[in-house]
Amino acid sequence: MSTISVQDIQSDPFAFVRRVEAGEAFVVVRGDRALAEVRPLAAPVSQPRPFGLCAGQFTVPADFDRPLPDAILKEFEGS
Repeated sequence: MSTISVQDIQSDPFAFVRRVEAGEAFVVVRGDRALAEVRPLAAPVSQPRPFGLCAGQFTVPADFDRPLPDAILKEFEGS
């Protein structure tokens, strides 16, 4: 992990961000005091959800697709 001063970041913030984007991690210092650790975020893992992920955890009622009662439909329609 590299060390970088606040002044170095202020002199060229875009270069600093590019280095972080490239995967470099830093300890930001002011004088002799460490202020922060800056590191790139891990890339989100995007995988398809596995088939049957919740299998057996709930049951779907036989009438789940029946029409809604008129009273509820009126609420949706604002009548």
